[in-house]
Amino acid sequence: MIILDGKKTSNDIKNEITEIVQEMKNNGEKVPHLAAVIVGNDGASLTYVGSKVRACERVGFESTMVRMPNTTSETELLKEIEKLNSNTDIDGFIVQLPLPKQIDTQKVLMAVDPDKDVDGFHPTNFGRMALDMSTFIPATPFGILELLDRYNVDTQGKHTVVIGRSHIVGRPMSILMGRKGFPGNSTVTLTHSHTKNITQITSQADIIITALGVPGFLKAEMVKD
Repeated sequence: MIILDGKKTSNDIKNEITEIVQEMKNNGEKVPHLAAVIVGNDGASLTYVGSKVRACERVGFESTMVRMPNTTSETELLKEIEKLNSNTDIDGFIVQLPLPKQIDTQKVLMAVDPDKDVDGFHPTNFGRMALDMSTFIPATPFGILELLDRYNVDTQGKHTVVIGRSHIVGRPMSILMGRKGFPGNSTVTLTHSHTKNITQITSQADIIITALGVPGFLKAEMVKD
């Protein structure tokens, strides 16, 4: 059995990026500058964004964290996004989710310049991904592709079952696994919380990608040898 080691792969990628950034610095080029907008004090969000800032420091990127209070209005957040869109020093940014109830998440994501939408959530980038065009891919699906690629997991002609249909992981993952190329060229079944006889489906899968957000949902008896 081969374990797909996510931490090792992550460290390998960071080391590779560090070398590229150092070469850019040696050539007098501008290094990438990423920003993150976080509204409120959600513990998980603060931890996630904090890890992104530390990753930028490690590889040599510039980074900016924009923290806004939980009482921030939708108008105030949209103004901040417009500042980042027009700031030529910022190459890309994310708006950390979830957002407070008074803010329309879809409206905010639509306001992000697609060329700076490193999360790949804007419909322009999602559409480009669906059409096999070069674009930003959401982080978790991109990470899964990297694992499959770096461990040379054969996906061509395989039956891939994706559990979960979120716009962040499940749905893009189902598109990417069915695309032409590697990783891809598999036959994809997209399942979710309302799928009947899910064990029957997963037990026929060659590859299972679970993104349901429910720890322990996938059990041994649901996976074939």
